Amino acid sequence: MIPTIAAREVPLLTTDQMIEVDRAMIVDYGIDLVRMMENAGRALAYLARERFLDGHPQGRHVVVLAGTGGNGGGVLVAARRLHNYGAQVTAVVTKPDESLTPVSRDQLAILRRMGVAVVGVDDVACVENVDVVLDGLIGYSLRDAPRDAAATLIQWANEQSAPVLSLDAPSGVDTTTGAAFEPAVDATATMTLALPKEGLRNPGIERNVGDLYLADISVPPELYERFLGINIPPIFARSDIVQLV
Repeated sequence: MIPTIAAREVPLLTTDQMIEVDRAMIVDYGIDLVRMMENAGRALAYLARERFLDGHPQGRHVVVLAGTGGNGGGVLVAARRLHNYGAQVTAVVTKPDESLTPVSRDQLAILRRMGVAVVGVDDVACVENVDVVLDGLIGYSLRDAPRDAAATLIQWANEQSAPVLSLDAPSGVDTTTGAAFEPAVDATATMTLALPKEGLRNPGIERNVGDLYLADISVPPELYERFLGINIPPIFARSDIVQLV
């Protein structure tokens, strides 16, 4: 059972503040991107299994939509774990392997060595019988409406009858302003990371965000105080994932 916590008790971050958190994690604390990505992907796989697969992922079809950056790497980690749980996994990537960031490219290479199905955007129309979609197309770096492959996959996700679980933010949503571009994912649930971003709590964005969860990626509480002047309660004392209500 994933515990709940009142949203008003959890501080919000702007996109610029989250960029500073990521920088401080890597530069000042030595907690590198691979560790953060593994934490995010593990939590996402757990939430997908418990919330959308009834705790029984064996034989269920999970489709992960992976962009080129960190969010894409996170859903690829989740894909690996769900495959290990016994799910049938299809990874859909927006661009060729060489276009991914190095850490995400390594995650994709692991999936290929494991024999997990990896397809491109041109083949997504053939992907059927989906039980849950994991959205890792675009993260907090979004500045304009999604285009090309990302836009195509957002539209595909919104057309599915299966639930959609977004990582960090629904693709197509500006995490600071809360603006939903066209197209934007209409998520059943969103699992955001570290602390929720301001835009995910804006009135009217609920249709895109769905139920909002928060996952621990091991940011030290001292980091928030040291670099942002924010005091953080022990949000994850009971669980690595909480639901904000």
